Amino acid sequence: MKGFEGRVALVTGSGQGIGEAIAMRLAAGGANVVLNDIVPERVEEAAQRICQKGHVADYVVSDIATKEGAENLVDYAVKKYGRVDILINNAGIAKDRYLTNMSDEEWEEVIRINLSSQFFTCRAAARVMMEHKFGRLINIASRAWLGGPGQANYSASKGGVVSLTRTLALELGKFQITSNVVAPGLIDTPLYRQLKPEVQERLARTVPVQRVGTPEEVADAVAFFADDDSGYLNGQVIYVCGGRSVGSY
Repeated sequence: MKGFEGRVALVTGSGQGIGEAIAMRLAAGGANVVLNDIVPERVEEAAQRICQKGHVADYVVSDIATKEGAENLVDYAVKKYGRVDILINNAGIAKDRYLTNMSDEEWEEVIRINLSSQFFTCRAAARVMMEHKFGRLINIASRAWLGGPGQANYSASKGGVVSLTRTLALELGKFQITSNVVAPGLIDTPLYRQLKPEVQERLARTVPVQRVGTPEEVADAVAFFADDDSGYLNGQVIYVCGGRSVGSY
């Protein structure tokens, strides 16, 4: 693998957890990384942790679930570095509830943050990438796009991410812009740690490898797609789920 030396990478939702691990992985490979989150203190501290390792990192506080917020993020990178080479769409939320109890607001908010945000950022970044005839669009979905009880909004949003990405692969490939998906399963994130220990243990038993994954394992899959040598990988989905996507266990 060639790595990311000199590349400019944007990582949304990178104030903690998977997003921060992805930003750290790309920065360690030589990329100039711009982190993004809506919580100023969180994303600033994440950027500082990366810089303390001797890597290059900056951050932008913006709501990329809006057209203006997404374009502000891309514009910042272009003004500072002159280009955008890699976009990682990691920002997302979950508001699980069974269909008959799910409110309109819970449906709309999850779709807006998980799916519309990726449309806005991909559109803004692709316009820049097309000029340079190079790009890596990597969208974070979830194993849950295959379906999950109580996750009508979340599963639909992540299924939309997969379909969006496959369409971008067809549209943008001629510009040497690849579009791929990383779909994590159960990962040891701050959200997962909020669950009761017995719930964590029960969920871990549903994974064929009998454990939850780490943010760093997701970051490794992202790095695989982001590498310069991955130009013939386009429109694909990598599951980082310990085998949970294969079927019931």
